Amino acid sequence: MKFSWIVTDESPQHLRTFLVHKRISRALLKSIKFHGGNMHVNGVAMRANAMVKKGDSVEVTMPPEPGNPHVVPKAGPIDIVYEDSHYLVVNKPAGLPTVQSTSNRTDTLVNRVKAYYIENNYESNVVHVVTRLDQDTTGLVIFAKHRFAHTILDQELKKHQIDKRYLTAVEGLIEKDHGLIDEPISRDPNSFIKRQVNPDGKPAQTEYWVLKRAHNRTLLEVQLHTGRTHQIRVHFESEVFPLVNDPLYGSMDEKSGDLMVGQALQCFKTTFYSVFDDRNITVEVPYASQITELV
Repeated sequence: MKFSWIVTDESPQHLRTFLVHKRISRALLKSIKFHGGNMHVNGVAMRANAMVKKGDSVEVTMPPEPGNPHVVPKAGPIDIVYEDSHYLVVNKPAGLPTVQSTSNRTDTLVNRVKAYYIENNYESNVVHVVTRLDQDTTGLVIFAKHRFAHTILDQELKKHQIDKRYLTAVEGLIEKDHGLIDEPISRDPNSFIKRQVNPDGKPAQTEYWVLKRAHNRTLLEVQLHTGRTHQIRVHFESEVFPLVNDPLYGSMDEKSGDLMVGQALQCFKTTFYSVFDDRNITVEVPYASQITELV
């Protein structure tokens, strides 16, 4: 896979510096050098310490990506909401894991996406998961189609620059129409899976807006400003407003369980920046009716 640019900076600079500014990480530069990639300036092979100047043509060929034999393709339905040459966004159903685990290595969203790549003869069959959702959470999951695209969005994630919006229904009536839960989260020492609000945990911020109140429940739109494991579930449980139908964090309703699989949580919208197209990409699906009908 090749990428090319024209140098527009007025001052000469090292090729390495130019490529880092184009969001090629230092780790990826090493991979290009040692694992089969190459760099050309004006058609001539160059090392990373070469100098480039305004008007130069730079072309980078990425090294081939070795496949992962532990990820087997599994034909299965996937709801593709957005796709281009670099990214794929899939609407995941509740009950389907995003990634493999010791209990399920053959039928996850990753297995199905790999089968889709193979079916469509994509250059790379490596599945790069950018964002992920809990097994029983429904909604949008972002995949990168190659390592360079993954590297860029991984940087965006670390800087909290990927916007994710959720729909949820919680038990109880939240009085404020808008609020921010700013409480650190850590592992629960008594559980391998659970997390908890803890002063010694990592910073976590969850912003919310009330959409509806009825039947001693509240329907909310939620924005994550950080990405801690189980963040929404932990934060609202700590405020004594656990998510509807969430047995792990204190709420299980038989009637609600008849309407939906898993906790009442959906990632319905995400926005991220694509350096390849120099634009923000916003992907959105309708609110899940099985959640809106709970309130």
